[in-house]
Amino acid sequence: MGKTEAPCDCNVIHEEVIEKLCEIKPDAEQLFTIADFFRIFGDSTRIGIIWALDKSELCVCDIASLLGMTKSAVSHQLKVLRDYKVVKTRREGRVIFYSLSDDHVKEIFEKAEEHINESK
Repeated sequence: MGKTEAPCDCNVIHEEVIEKLCEIKPDAEQLFTIADFFRIFGDSTRIGIIWALDKSELCVCDIASLLGMTKSAVSHQLKVLRDYKVVKTRREGRVIFYSLSDDHVKEIFEKAEEHINESK
């Protein structure tokens, strides 16, 4: 098979690699969903909440006190994080506790934190 032309009119240098990657390349919808997921990490308030929940399970009042925010503002951001399945809840009587939804979210946050800290 000869060299193929890419949409940018460049010659493909490593054709076998490109062919393998084309077989596993995610579709546009999947890429959009991943980008949308990462968008929620683009807000420093939500990152503050994720940081706190990475350390401990907390209720809205505790998060608001820790971050110097109103309960209403924290609740709004927690809803966004719940909608994206970044946090989960656990009820104990009248109190709802929040925590990170799973180890994947914890790893994403901690890897980002590690990357930023090693760049200092």
